[in-house]
Amino acid sequence: QNEINEVPFFDIQLPYELALKIFQYLGKAELGRCAQVSRTWKVLAEDEVLWYRLCQQDGYLAGSGIAARSGWKLVLRECRARERTLRTNWKNRIGAVSQLQYELGKVLCDVHSCDGVVIAGYTSGAVRLWDTRAWDYAAPVLEPLRGPNDARAPPHVAFVRINSALAAAAYEDGTVSVWSLMVGREPVHRYQHNQRIQALALAPDGAAVATASGFEVKVESPDDRGFWHTTDTFEIQKLVNFLNLVPDVTGSPVAVAAAEDVVYLLKSPDPGKVLHSVYGQPITCLDVAASEAAFGVKSFGWLLNEPNQILLYNLETSQCLKKLGNSLGDFSCVSLRDSPPNMLVTGNKDRRVRVFDLRQREPLCSLHGHALGVSAVRMDDWKVVSGGEEGLVCVWDRRMGTKLWEMHARHPVRHVWFNSHSLITANVPDEKTPRGAGLADDDLTAHRKHRGVIHAYEFSAEQQAGESVLPICRSSYDEVTGYNYNIGLAVPYDDI
Repeated sequence: QNEINEVPFFDIQLPYELALKIFQYLGKAELGRCAQVSRTWKVLAEDEVLWYRLCQQDGYLAGSGIAARSGWKLVLRECRARERTLRTNWKNRIGAVSQLQYELGKVLCDVHSCDGVVIAGYTSGAVRLWDTRAWDYAAPVLEPLRGPNDARAPPHVAFVRINSALAAAAYEDGTVSVWSLMVGREPVHRYQHNQRIQALALAPDGAAVATASGFEVKVESPDDRGFWHTTDTFEIQKLVNFLNLVPDVTGSPVAVAAAEDVVYLLKSPDPGKVLHSVYGQPITCLDVAASEAAFGVKSFGWLLNEPNQILLYNLETSQCLKKLGNSLGDFSCVSLRDSPPNMLVTGNKDRRVRVFDLRQREPLCSLHGHALGVSAVRMDDWKVVSGGEEGLVCVWDRRMGTKLWEMHARHPVRHVWFNSHSLITANVPDEKTPRGAGLADDDLTAHRKHRGVIHAYEFSAEQQAGESVLPICRSSYDEVTGYNYNIGLAVPYDDI
């Protein structure tokens, strides 16, 4: 009997390939039990194909082939141990924190990030990048495209956006610059609006930029040869407050714009299709996924039958799918695209964070911990990170409904982004030209309390707290007595 080719299954002998097909329906625990039956079953239960399949199902090393590594059972075990360590570090606030500052930029205007790369625009006209993945903050300042005789002071940066390949910035004078992250510091495209820009959108996974100025929405994208041009121009009846490009779109870019109390679906054949419109109920926030759009609707006191709600629309059928929430406060932010499937998280001016299951009407949980309204929010499968107008960043355990920890800065939180091992928050001042910010009018710096700040947290086990650039947050107190409040990020026992 050849037990390598013929596997004994009770009273019959099966070929190895057929036995492998049966074992592929088993999970990790079942494979471990089968490995204890006999030597032949142990060889079969530890086959590389089975454990590679389990790694792919759990989302580990998704881009790797089966020949890229050996010992996939051990690889899966290491990945799960690393995930548990990261979750413990997140919950206990163990890691390192750094401030991304650019003193010559004066006051921070806008911040955006993608996969750990942060872009920031300043009142000095500077646009700066940081790559937090390499823990290297000597990042470049992106140069604007200026003429040789242009001696004017550069305008303030109004909006910045970034994705995996492009960065875009809109200035106060109506100029829009687009940079390629692969080419260099010079912009690859530039165009001009005649009026101030109200909104800027960059495609999350493609090469398309949309801007709204006055009653015009312009969409720019490159052709097959890489030359940028105006793809579409839409004329609408009201001023745009929010603008998003729909992800995962083949062909011409599709935009969703919220203008006062109207939501438009902007795509090529249709000059400006109205997705939603109720007179006297302005739109307060907007987020767009591949086939859905979620936005907050504000009502007034005399409309008692229509409270403040989150409306969910299908972009293909233009039908309202859900009306979520019933709040006295205005919904100030919503996250749909970056939330888990069938989930949505919102922030409200009533200081509460609400997590919704799209299959239900009532929220799964309501989190209260901010002193002022919630200004930024994001979630994953187990945690929620929210930022408030008072400058407080809160990390919540969604399933328990409890606050894990919080950090405070001076200005309102306008941007929150995180992945499994890092967190980026931005406190952006509302006052861009504070009184007494500089010693003179031509001074390029501003006082620290006026600038705003970007924080980058690293919770990875490989990143030690001693490598943080904030020396005041380091401590030599290493005894485990009670709860030391995670001295890698807090300051209860600093040496002065």
